[in-house]
Amino acid sequence: MSQTAGGAPSPADEERRRRLLGIKLRALVVEHLGRAVDVDPEEFPSGAAMVIDDAAWVLVDGSAARSLGPALAWAIRRGATSLDLVAELDAGVLARRANHLDFPTTIWFPEGRVLLPVVPEPLPVPAAPLDEHLDLVPVIEAAGATVNVEHGVVVGEVRGLEVCRVVDQPTVGHFAELGDIDAPNPEPVTGVLLEVGVGANDREAFRMLHGDIPTLEALTAVVGAVLDHRSPDAPQHPLNRLGQERYLRWQLEVDPGLVDLVAVEAAQPPQPRPNLKDPMPCLARGVDDAGTEVTVICSVGVDLDLVGFVADVQEMVDGPVIVALRERDAVAITRDVLGLLSAPVDIRVV
Repeated sequence: MSQTAGGAPSPADEERRRRLLGIKLRALVVEHLGRAVDVDPEEFPSGAAMVIDDAAWVLVDGSAARSLGPALAWAIRRGATSLDLVAELDAGVLARRANHLDFPTTIWFPEGRVLLPVVPEPLPVPAAPLDEHLDLVPVIEAAGATVNVEHGVVVGEVRGLEVCRVVDQPTVGHFAELGDIDAPNPEPVTGVLLEVGVGANDREAFRMLHGDIPTLEALTAVVGAVLDHRSPDAPQHPLNRLGQERYLRWQLEVDPGLVDLVAVEAAQPPQPRPNLKDPMPCLARGVDDAGTEVTVICSVGVDLDLVGFVADVQEMVDGPVIVALRERDAVAITRDVLGLLSAPVDIRVV
């Protein structure tokens, strides 16, 4: 396979791959339907797609965890009345989410030329935080960060941006402070370290450059630096571009009236966040003026697969669900795809 100077496949290779995926989809559908198909496959991100007798068929090559929303959007834009989604990876996740749709959707796994229906995969059981990790909560709070615990991971955030994390792999010479946070000579805690920094690479660099700075002092300095950038009137900076959905959640915690609630607090998402850089909706618990508990999903940017996250939230909780969006992100296709859910959600524009 030829490549461009930067190592990426050449346009000719990409075109060949698209054709092969189209041929594969057609062959699978012909075998499944047991008849000839006189439809040309169209391009679909990381796959191929076609509409046959008002049924949309979509093949996804590679990771498919975030393909349900784009496939639904493709289908309804072309007037299809059902969706058959073929995926080798993440098929169980897609099947679970498809169960929450009011739009006929079937997830298939390709076994050779045969399509097999997929059994829904359950949500992961959240891990509980270790007591030794929770012991560092006073240090995080004393530095001015907000403690957040998700799937067993204890982190400190500043207006939604992670600035520290408790881990189990201490580096020699790096200690976390426990007990009296003002003690001049804190005792080391074997096996537990409070790493300081924004993201894994930043935490590693911070250890290399500032390993001799006590954790509380280092974390307090980072909190102050992030606060300077993470405000509505701050100029553009990497620190206010990261985790914007969590910044939106922080805004709702400070002013729940933005979504017509009287209280909002952070909550654990249905699945762990894979990393800090890739946008992912976040979750909160809210209460309205009648005392009704609601679940709030915060999302920033036009995310076609927001419906997948919402479906997982509906799998996890009972009761009403609110989706909080910026005005510029509440576009028609997002509303249309969310409208395919069996249980309606309330979209509130901030």
